[in-house]
Parts: sequence; structure tokens; C-alpha cells
Amino acid sequence: MLCGTLAAREAFSADGGERMSARTGIHRPREFNVLDYGAVGDDHTDNTEAFSACLKAIMAAGGGRMVIPEGVYRGRIIIPGTRAWITIEIVGASEPTPIFGTIGAFSLPTNGTIVKCLAESGPAVISALNTPETIYQTFSGVYVILRNLQIRTYDNPSIGGVDLRHAAQCKLENVVINTGCYNVQASKPTHEGAIGLITPALDNGAQTILRNVVVTGYFTGIQVHEHTDGDNIVVASNIQGLEFCLASHASRFGRVGAYRNTHHLTVSGQHAFTIEQLNTEMPGAGQTNAENVWQTLVSDINDPKNLGAGDINYWVVLGAKGPVESFVKIGGASIRARRIGSAP
Repeated sequence: MLCGTLAAREAFSADGGERMSARTGIHRPREFNVLDYGAVGDDHTDNTEAFSACLKAIMAAGGGRMVIPEGVYRGRIIIPGTRAWITIEIVGASEPTPIFGTIGAFSLPTNGTIVKCLAESGPAVISALNTPETIYQTFSGVYVILRNLQIRTYDNPSIGGVDLRHAAQCKLENVVINTGCYNVQASKPTHEGAIGLITPALDNGAQTILRNVVVTGYFTGIQVHEHTDGDNIVVASNIQGLEFCLASHASRFGRVGAYRNTHHLTVSGQHAFTIEQLNTEMPGAGQTNAENVWQTLVSDINDPKNLGAGDINYWVVLGAKGPVESFVKIGGASIRARRIGSAP
């Protein structure tokens, strides 16, 4: 039995990645552990160079999986631009706890895989560049997959969480992006460039998938570009929860939870989209203080230039009270919003 098990295992190459099994002749995903490149998850060491060395090996191999074991890893993950179609998968140890809420005060745990940057300027914690090469226009040929990660900055950040505007394609699954504090306790974001997640920009590779993604504490939670397909999304305590940008093609969302944002949805460019269920909660009586009063709702839909074309089914809850019929639109002439259970 032991011999059979050993024969079925993959052999490991010198660069730390898996290679083809001699017994089966089947390729399995090449895995590159950041620890083999000098990364240390001690919440102190700057791992930017170690991450870059790991990415260099992955790209030289034609793509693969960056494995980040449990720990708190300081530094940035910067994916270089490439003219080749390539998959870069970045995976943490386990699915993170989706921490967000509408009341109370809590500290955030430090278990799981956390990638953290406290810099006051520069790129996002994780970013995809379009240098030194592009595959077309301003896009790198990279398909970025992020899974089982917590990505952190700091209260009222001046940098972003994940910036994939130059990636051709992306998929995020089980990813929590926050500012290192529980969202109800977050200070008002004052830096417009502090965006939790930027999806691939206009004219991207038509493959943007978001599943089980939580973003809290940023000026903009998620900047949505065309072809975005999202479900089980939470944006909480941001100035703008979702921002719909200029798009030629439509986007689709299943369930979106929007809690304690100043504006749950903002439309900044022409964009067609649907949201199957927009579930919201705004602070009720006694649920804000001098530090977080900015989380009081101004609008559910902020589209003053009437750039959006959309269909939304919504349900609104007022904290400490329950469901209410209130739904606030600024503009949004071509966005049809229907309360669940009401006539079409």
C-alpha cells in the first residue's frame, strides 16, 4: 500500500513546483509555496521581495499556484504584466471568516492567511501590472485567481486592497478585504483612491467572477467593470458600496448585502446590470455615534447623471426596527428597482 501511495505522488522540481507524474502522465497544478522563497508570516517581515521571487518562478513555469500558509504576511503581491495567456492562482490556508456587521464592537482575528500592507502610498496590497508587457491594449494576459485570503490595510486607508484593472481576467472566491478593524468602528474614508477591489477594466477578457467576497471600510468597496458576475457579495461601511463604471457589456449579481454604506450603489459610467437580490440595512436610532455617523445612509442608488440601466429586486431593513419600504434613488431614471413581493 505504501509503495502504491508513493508511486502516485507527484515528484517535486528544484524550483519548488510540482511536475508531471511519471506514473500517470497527467499534469497537476504546479504549486509554489512562498515559504520556499523566503516569506515569513510573522506580521513583521516585509515579504514583497519573497512574493516577487515566487511569482517569477510561477511565470517562468507558464503559470501555477502560489500557496500562502497560515500567518500574517506584511508586504505587497505585485503580478508583472505578460504578453502570454497565463493563470496565476494565489491561495491561502483556509476559508476566512466573513467578518462584518451592523452593531457592536469587535476585534478582528489573526488566524488564517492574511496579506497586509500598511504603506501610506503606492499600489494596492495585491495588484496586476501591465508592465513590462501587455497582451493587448493596456491588459496583461494574466488570469488572476484569489482564493481563501484575508487582505488588510488600515483604518481610513490611502491605498487599495486589490487592483486588477490591468488583468485580462479574474476570479475571487472566499476573499475578505478590510481595513484591519470591524466595519462599524471604521473611520470615515477620505481618500478616493482607496478602493477595496478594482475588477478588470473596460475591454477586459470577459471573465470576471466574484464569489463570497466581503469588502469593508474603503472609500469604494468594489469598482465594477463590464462582464462582472458576482454572488454572495458584501459591501459594508464604505462611502460607495458598489461603483458601476463605464461598460460596453452588462454585469450580473445574485445576492448583494449592502450595510452601513453612505451610498450602497453608485453609477459613475454608462453600465447595464442586474441584481437579483439587494439586501440592505441602514443604521437605526442609537446605532451611530460621532465616529461612525458617516455610515448613515444617503442613498441606495446614487446615479445623478442617469447613466445606469438596471433591474434590481431589493429588501431594506432599518436597524433596531425591521423591514421598511424606504428606498432612496438619486437619479437612476433607467434603473428599475422593485421591492421583493411587490407587483412588477
